Amino acid sequence: MITLLTRPGCHLCDDARAVIERVAADTGEPWEEKDITLDEGLLREYHDHIPVTLVDGKQIDFWRVDEQRLRRALADR
Repeated sequence: MITLLTRPGCHLCDDARAVIERVAADTGEPWEEKDITLDEGLLREYHDHIPVTLVDGKQIDFWRVDEQRLRRALADR
């Protein structure tokens, strides 16, 4: 599972979403998006690093999504 942590008004989140949508479409991997402003724990942990990309709960990127790193993380599990 790919998880994208975002917050409203985040332009980098739009870029990250586009990469994740492309990779998920190519691989068939499910993905979800979580707004950190709706969860105090996530907001405290990630407020300065949004967007954050997780694969199976493990952080692999923040600010920008590296498409090749995401694909490797999916293939290596």
